[in-house]
Amino acid sequence: MLCSLHIKNYILIDSLEVDFPEGLVIITGQTGAGKSILLGALSLLAGAKADAGMIGRGADNCVVEAEFSGLDGSLQPFFDENDVEWDDGRATVRRVIAASGRSRSFVNDCPVSVGMLSELSDHLFDIHSQHKSLLLSDKGFQMSILDHFAGNDERVPACRESWRRLGSLRSELEDTLARMQRLQADKDYNSAQWEQLDAAKLREGELEELEDEQRQLAHAGQIKEGLHAASALFEPQEGMSLDSALKEARKQLERVADYLPAASELAGRLDSARIELSDICSEIDSLDGNVNDSSARLSEVEDRMSELYTLMKKHSCSTVAELIEVREQYGQALFDSTAIEDRIAELKSMIAAEQKAYDKLSRELSKARTEAAPAFGSQICSDLHFLELDRAAFEVQVSPAPAGPSGTDSVSFLFSSTGDRLQDVSKCASGGEISRIMLCLKAMMARFVGMPTLIFDEIDTGVSGSVADKMGQMICSMGKDMQVFSITHLPQVAAKGNAHYVVSKSEVDGRTVSVITELSAEQRVKEIARLLSGATVTEAALANARELLKGC
Repeated sequence: MLCSLHIKNYILIDSLEVDFPEGLVIITGQTGAGKSILLGALSLLAGAKADAGMIGRGADNCVVEAEFSGLDGSLQPFFDENDVEWDDGRATVRRVIAASGRSRSFVNDCPVSVGMLSELSDHLFDIHSQHKSLLLSDKGFQMSILDHFAGNDERVPACRESWRRLGSLRSELEDTLARMQRLQADKDYNSAQWEQLDAAKLREGELEELEDEQRQLAHAGQIKEGLHAASALFEPQEGMSLDSALKEARKQLERVADYLPAASELAGRLDSARIELSDICSEIDSLDGNVNDSSARLSEVEDRMSELYTLMKKHSCSTVAELIEVREQYGQALFDSTAIEDRIAELKSMIAAEQKAYDKLSRELSKARTEAAPAFGSQICSDLHFLELDRAAFEVQVSPAPAGPSGTDSVSFLFSSTGDRLQDVSKCASGGEISRIMLCLKAMMARFVGMPTLIFDEIDTGVSGSVADKMGQMICSMGKDMQVFSITHLPQVAAKGNAHYVVSKSEVDGRTVSVITELSAEQRVKEIARLLSGATVTEAALANARELLKGC
């Protein structure tokens, strides 16, 4: 229930703090006093669009805050999903609009999105304004009410989810089939490219090795000439080889080592140099022996390089590693066609299973709706007769329809004020009749559905006299099971309820502002008398007002 409402700097409301009781709450006021402003402020808490024009004159921002209690425990997971603290079934909802027109939303002091606010408000309050009677022509609204009456609260979301899964699976199958078709069209090309690359026996780093070998083969003569020249320098010169000369030098140094200690160190270094030079000479000879000057091998290497260069150019690659990656991609494409065939078969199986589940849910929904329709129509008829539409007839027609999120049914509300030639209710009911039908529907929902706080904005438009009194009785009856607000101009309705508030305008510092005041018992008599007689309240009107209040 709505426990309290706090509004600051919203259009004509400077500052408003009001607490509300349980049961039926009546709100009256002269036309233009600001009742619609009050509803507009509440609509902000339902996620309505905000703009800077809502901020009162001279203010920097506006704030609308409401406190609710008695929230169903099933909402706790919703709070948890949105990182909002669960306060044992209580919620403080606040919307702040800045001068820039941007707004911020909070639930239990936790920032939330407008979308979350809108979703939460469906569980907090329901504003039924005059234009909402247009919902009577909405087939979705009609089916929703019948489903509540038929006890389909679990089947409907299950059917909707099954339909969503079916759509998702069908969409994936369509995409997969299209992909398979593209792969089949490219299969021969992909196969030819993969076979060519696979036959090339690609190896990462091979091109660099071939380039090195090609340079050696192409310059084999020059390499051998250099190696021969280097090796010749180690050959005997003037009768003594370099190795023999170094040995002789070592002996001479060792002879004088006893007299010159430094000579011993130099002899050791000469010996090391001789061994190192001997090793170098051997390696030069080994390199010379390993240099391949085969023209046949040079031709093989250059052919292989040409093959790799051609493939790299064809596939826009700069390295053999990239070429190998291209080969793998073609191989994967060929493999994918097999995997996709398996996925297509799997998707078809899943669609068949989901279709079976959807068909079962649709049949269950259709059966429940068809069985509930007569009792639903009979209950609405009974309520309409109570509201003095004595000859009225109301039926619910359940017809086959194309499959959709709500199953395979179409629901139509048929009405006749005279009891014959029933037609679609939106095409034949007058304004007053539509008001009474909507009230009957809301009253039924209150009996069968755990509804949030219900706010009627002049649902009694178009009726008067004893009909208005009976509408008041029906609204009052709803208030025994839930919190109901009724904004009304009819004294017969205003006389009902547990509490009565008046919205009025006053002058504050030269500005017109709207205020809301709870009436005392005597003030309530005067307000109902005003509704009865107009601007001039007569003694007869006061007496009539007291009589109306006695009967409630």
